[in-house]
Amino acid sequence: MQSFISETLDDILKTSQSFEDVVFILPSQRAKVFVKQEFKNKISVGFLPEILNIEQFIQQVSGVQKADSIQLLFHFYSIYKSVEKNVDAFDIFSSWALTVLQDFNELDQHLINTKDIFIYLRDIERLRKWSVKGTFRETELIKDHYSFLEKLNIYYDSFYAFLIENNIGYQGLMYREAVSKIDNYLSKNSTKKFFFIGFNALNKAEEKLFQKVLELGNSEIYWDIDEAFFTNNHQAGKFIRKYKTEWKYFEKNALKTIGTNFSQPKEIKVIGAAKNTTQIKYVGEVLEKMPSFANTALVLADETLLPITLNSLPKNISAINITMGYPLKDVPTTSLLFAIFQLYTSQEKLQKTTTNHFYYKDVIRFLKHQSVYGLLNAVDEFTAQIAKNNQTFITETDIEYLLKDEEDFIQSVIQNLFKPFISVADFINQILALIDVLKVNVNSLEKEYLFRFYTAFTQLKTLQTEFEYFTDLKTLSQFFKQLIDSESLSFQGEPLKGLQLMGMLETRVLDFENVILTSANEGVLPASSQQNSFIPFDVKVEFGLPTYREKDAIFSYHFFRLMQRAKNVYILYNTEHDVFGSGEKSRFVTQLEMMRTDVIQKIVSPKVVAQNSELKEVAKNEEVLKRLKEIAKSGFSPSSLTNYLYNPIAFYKQKILRIKEFDDVEETVAYNTLGTIVHETLDELYKPFIGKFLQEEDVATMQTKAEDLVVKYFKIEFKNGDISTGKNRLIFEVANRFVSNFLSKEITLLKDKNNQLKIIATEENLAAEISIDSLDFPIKLHGDVDRVDQLNGEIRIIDYKSGMVKGSELKVLDFEELRTKEQYKAIQVLLYAYLFTKNKKFDFSKNLKGGIYSFKNLNEGFLSINFSSNYRNPETNITQEKLEEFIVQLEKYILEVFNINVPFVVPVDLKY
Repeated sequence: MQSFISETLDDILKTSQSFEDVVFILPSQRAKVFVKQEFKNKISVGFLPEILNIEQFIQQVSGVQKADSIQLLFHFYSIYKSVEKNVDAFDIFSSWALTVLQDFNELDQHLINTKDIFIYLRDIERLRKWSVKGTFRETELIKDHYSFLEKLNIYYDSFYAFLIENNIGYQGLMYREAVSKIDNYLSKNSTKKFFFIGFNALNKAEEKLFQKVLELGNSEIYWDIDEAFFTNNHQAGKFIRKYKTEWKYFEKNALKTIGTNFSQPKEIKVIGAAKNTTQIKYVGEVLEKMPSFANTALVLADETLLPITLNSLPKNISAINITMGYPLKDVPTTSLLFAIFQLYTSQEKLQKTTTNHFYYKDVIRFLKHQSVYGLLNAVDEFTAQIAKNNQTFITETDIEYLLKDEEDFIQSVIQNLFKPFISVADFINQILALIDVLKVNVNSLEKEYLFRFYTAFTQLKTLQTEFEYFTDLKTLSQFFKQLIDSESLSFQGEPLKGLQLMGMLETRVLDFENVILTSANEGVLPASSQQNSFIPFDVKVEFGLPTYREKDAIFSYHFFRLMQRAKNVYILYNTEHDVFGSGEKSRFVTQLEMMRTDVIQKIVSPKVVAQNSELKEVAKNEEVLKRLKEIAKSGFSPSSLTNYLYNPIAFYKQKILRIKEFDDVEETVAYNTLGTIVHETLDELYKPFIGKFLQEEDVATMQTKAEDLVVKYFKIEFKNGDISTGKNRLIFEVANRFVSNFLSKEITLLKDKNNQLKIIATEENLAAEISIDSLDFPIKLHGDVDRVDQLNGEIRIIDYKSGMVKGSELKVLDFEELRTKEQYKAIQVLLYAYLFTKNKKFDFSKNLKGGIYSFKNLNEGFLSINFSSNYRNPETNITQEKLEEFIVQLEKYILEVFNINVPFVVPVDLKY
């Protein structure tokens, strides 16, 4: 394969032997390296020509220095403030100013008379609001919009004048200035010969400049176009056909060079893959099979896939040259800086600036970022302490405690980040100081990241010192986010070695034998027709500005030019409809399939290996039995037994392995905390009346104390938690309501003078031992009964539940079905009843009931265990026979727990 550069140099060498006064002008910086390499292969000795990319040439002609986008934005804001009376804040200004600068750039590149276009825009808007009856109602928003459009020309003129005065500018201004200065430039360089190589779509300024240079007679232009696209009415040849027709130069000169490479035999595979990751993983497989990567290009139509591409390249790639930048938003340091901004954003949002308290999640996010975590010693201990104390907000003192054993320089830098900052410049200094500390113990790649941010913040500091446009941290934060989204980290590599990894625009002028193109989807290639501009589509057409139609033609040229000289082509696209690109392959791919008969199409998908999902199972051994015997000695509680019946694996983790639940800060009152608070409150209210008959006035007294006790137990159980506002306030009110509703029920009960209610016990710990024939050791059972009372001679075993319980859950018809019907609440109540009868040597001639008060179902009152299916005649008395039947069933469950041959297994139909 002879490349376009090689063909062009062969043609130039026929007429030019010396390159002393020759200038080569190319579309991209990348192409310059390949031209130099090709020269080295073709001439043994001699001087190279001056080789410039188009931007360098424009800068030479115009004499204007290019300013970066941040610098331009700040200067533009200065101009905006001098013109405008009611000035937007800098963060609001920057959200629209970048689009305005983009429009200014386009207008200048295409040499549009700005006064004409802005007056045209103004008149369109005036026509829109014009009405014969004068009934058009202008809102403030519409007025603002009209006013803004009418001022665009004033902004443009003032800004242009300012930039010329300072000899700096954006690309479009450099083009406009170059056109006005080209005659002067050519007269000074009359001995030079210019070669324009590999261009396609030119803006109006480039067209004028090129034609002016070509008029000299000794300069030439080489196009890279194939006959298949030039002679037919193909979109890829649109621009070059136009120049051939319109330029005077081509009236006397032939068009160089038209190739016939596209019709040569090629192996083209069009591959559909589900999702972007599958595409990239398949690319890895293709590259793995390649013997060599010389003359191979991996082109990413969607450049955002660079991070996953770099992680998916096979090990046999020893050298790689990347021409696109790595997006800064994907760099780990970015998340650290966002974490610092978040500290103060949340502080302001939660109104903690005066006290200088920080939200615990933001502090932990910052401390546990990989860069900071490796720097400090006591982060884990500190976060555990936060959870233990239930601290929602962290103070400066807490941070001082964390850093007490750290080195002085680390201590001061981290501590300063948590101190109230004086100004935005002071905050930027703190960030720069942190970067200084972080750079000490990092690898070379992380050092690159940190250096990139160091330069960015140094620039922001300089601009802030000069302009002071960041009035607060919020403005700086939003601007930083805008900056990060558009910036990238440049790679340095050996451009002529190994695999070439590039974006679509970087392929200009270059040719490769093996081409792999990813994301060839509609909406990516070409890009969607949405335009980010204040100039409407019809106005662009009227003034000859490029629209999405021209951009489509540009992409078409790049796509087909990439295929021209290639021998092996892999084109991949995403078949899924759930992402940008809609699962539809690019129209260019469809055109390619229609133009050639040798295109192979296929769909690929990852191998899916079927896996049988096995239930988690833990076998028992002697160690487990030893631990179970320890539990038998200390005692099984009703909740631990029902926990085993519900999920044996959870029982194994909690009781055998003794794994506790992870402590975390409880921002919102947890449901178990709410239950504990209600239980403790009722316990304290009823304790003074143990052994007494309760009177109506006793409960009335309880009602006066209830709220204070709820507050007291919230402070104990919900440490450092705020119950004054939000969700927690609602939960506090719920706890209050639970207690007050329960006491109201008691008063209603006692109003009937026939009712005699005696409190026997509250929160009483009961224990008993049972012997099982096949076990040579006793089993202790124990539990805390919420309340035992006597109502009209009947003993009641009562369990409080803060959740919803229905009477049907306590209907026990068959003891053998307790487990299968998941009657865990009934098991608990019956076990409490058993413990009570054993402890108190209960006389079964008295009636015994067991049941639940459900605070979410208080209207139902006391829900008793019921042994009858006849709802008209409930059987609620717990007899000795019933308890003996229950214990027989309970012994079966306990034997299962101790059976070494029965493993701990997750139930098949486990709900949660």
